[in-house]
Amino acid sequence: MLDETEFRGLAEIALDTLKQHLFVLEEKDNAGFEVEEQNGVLNITFDKPPGKFVITPNTAVRQIWISALSTSFKLDWDEDEDEFFLPRNGEFLIPLVDRLIQSYLDR
Repeated sequence: MLDETEFRGLAEIALDTLKQHLFVLEEKDNAGFEVEEQNGVLNITFDKPPGKFVITPNTAVRQIWISALSTSFKLDWDEDEDEFFLPRNGEFLIPLVDRLIQSYLDR
């Protein structure tokens, strides 16, 4: 298991990479969402339909948590791939968030 310092560093890198990815998507015409970081937490807000995703590191359990689509997604660190992933299906952070955003926008 990662110690707290390792987790914080890895989570910060992962969330910053995700944030930069989302900023690129946000700049496209009619992205349908806005990204904001506040105190290490990423918020993705939608206008139509109104909604919000929250992505936050949870240091106590060494996971990144995503609250989206009325569900909590808890990602663990994969040492072999050097990425956070969703254990139930193996999906990595950025593809998972992309899929969740698309699912929300397709409603």
